[in-house]
Amino acid sequence: MTRLNPALILALTFALVQPAAAEELWQGRSAAFFGAHWIDTSTEGAINGPRADETARVRMLDDYIAEGLRAGGLTLVDLGPAEAKLAAVRNPEHCNGCDVRIARELGADYSVVAEVQKVSNLILAINIYVRDAATGAQLRGQAVDIRGNTDESWRRGARYILRNNIFAQ
Repeated sequence: MTRLNPALILALTFALVQPAAAEELWQGRSAAFFGAHWIDTSTEGAINGPRADETARVRMLDDYIAEGLRAGGLTLVDLGPAEAKLAAVRNPEHCNGCDVRIARELGADYSVVAEVQKVSNLILAINIYVRDAATGAQLRGQAVDIRGNTDESWRRGARYILRNNIFAQ
């Protein structure tokens, strides 16, 4: 009688329960990307208010993340039909799941939210999260600290999350 190797059985079991590969998650799927939201907790922001370069940088990051999501295989849905609902929401990342509900109403498979938090001109954080629009479950997501308040540091932080988390194999 032939006996199966326990190591082989274990290896096969792990192979069967691995999370879906990035291609399986994203190819042919759609996402509602709600843009990057700016949170300025710095003393500078409290005293001087919004800076034009940072406002422009948020728009640049929106475009950069959207391009990265498309390059990863996602189709981004038009948020226009949800404009009135989104106008009432300050930050879709912190709205008790409204991002998921809106994504579902728009026919998207996923909700994607992003934030940039400024602590100072040296210390900032970028967060990007992907949730399943059907269940609300977080599928992928990460926060990274970046050093320096420049276009390049912001792009580098977003690129790291997209490459090493969102679209990681």
